[in-house]
Amino acid sequence: MEIINRKAKFDYFIESEIEAGIVLSGTEIKSLRKGSADLKDTYIRIKNNEAYIINMYIAKYEEGNVFNHDERRERKLLLHKKEIQKLNELAQRDGYTLIPIRAYLKKNLVKISIGVCKGKKQFDKREAIKIRDLKKIER
Repeated sequence: MEIINRKAKFDYFIESEIEAGIVLSGTEIKSLRKGSADLKDTYIRIKNNEAYIINMYIAKYEEGNVFNHDERRERKLLLHKKEIQKLNELAQRDGYTLIPIRAYLKKNLVKISIGVCKGKKQFDKREAIKIRDLKKIER
């Protein structure tokens, strides 16, 4: 199971990446294992020296009961204090933001790859499209 944020590489320059765990409820992990999740329009916010992933979609588990989860709730990320401080400093720089790149399983635990990203301008996106199309032609 691997969920990739395809828009992240198109909309942002990825400066660096860091791996984080995520706090999930029982039905959320079951939906993630099925691949019923999406990272589109997702970002990471740091508040009260804790990192949260905002707007991540995890579908309701079909076999879940009344204890099923909210699909777009804020989920806490598991990072060391120094890592959170470092990410906060990087995100405070002008034009930078924290974006989840992908979610994947690692030894039965769900991990999120966080990218410190700088937004692309319209002409940068056109350049990315041109490079992608040239690679298609070469094949």
